[in-house]
Amino acid sequence: MPELPDITAYIFALESRIVGQSLQHVRLASPFLLRTVQPPPADAEGRKVRKLRRVGKRIAIGLENDLWLVLHLMIAGRLHWRPPNAKLAGRQSLAAFDFSEGSLVLTEAGSKKRASLHMISGEANLDALDAGGIDVFAATLEEFRAALTAENHTLKRALTDPRLLSGIGNAYSDEILHAAQLSPVTLTQKLKPEEWDRLYGATRQTLKLWMDRLRAEAKQGFPEKVTAFRKDMAAHGRYGLPCPRCGDKILRIRYADKETNYCARCQTGGKVLADRSLSRLLGSDWPRTLEELEALKRR
Repeated sequence: MPELPDITAYIFALESRIVGQSLQHVRLASPFLLRTVQPPPADAEGRKVRKLRRVGKRIAIGLENDLWLVLHLMIAGRLHWRPPNAKLAGRQSLAAFDFSEGSLVLTEAGSKKRASLHMISGEANLDALDAGGIDVFAATLEEFRAALTAENHTLKRALTDPRLLSGIGNAYSDEILHAAQLSPVTLTQKLKPEEWDRLYGATRQTLKLWMDRLRAEAKQGFPEKVTAFRKDMAAHGRYGLPCPRCGDKILRIRYADKETNYCARCQTGGKVLADRSLSRLLGSDWPRTLEELEALKRR
């Protein structure tokens, strides 16, 4: 799912292309994409784009008369900048927003269509779509800590809860926790003061690092290859590969359709975290340390 750095890159690329331009047509290939009834999409046609805004993991396109087109890409939704009046071909093409200089096309891979479009009238109604998470760049350390300790959850869950923090998901939470050298299963109310300092700094630094990188890429062209797996990441998507800090192999915890990647040496004091399905299968044979894990692999 595109997260804060990816959404920021999309908005950066769109600003030079559509702000000040009139939206000529809204074409919907899938009726299930639109999640609101009023106002209708036709009301957006002929209106100029005034501004762009990020609302959590959503991209909000602000038009004249305080109308907003709000896109949530979910897991597999992606945006593409195409020549004017681009055709909507294939099942992956869900919508096109036509401008004189080009068409903004929304696609979604896979059979589960989760991406959404909301038509909103008024900024107050737009704010209602915000889950309420704080902006880590606007928050002090004390505000950051207060948000994450409002409930006692694991760091992984707290970082990815949109009610607590805005725009962070599975990929960048792995990167943040690796940078902070903290375990994804540590409970928020158990962190020491120095660990809060590391987590706060790592959250801001990691997001800024990737925002800067992706903006730089967007200067070269529209971001067509938005992905949760990037070769320069330290932990996310690097299961079995060496940790860039210590050289040990990156491990993982799998649950449902998600995966958490971490370095046991750097983040858990060498402890191998229990993978729910495998630990049930192995029971008392589940390896507790890196040494036990390596011994198990040699059997």
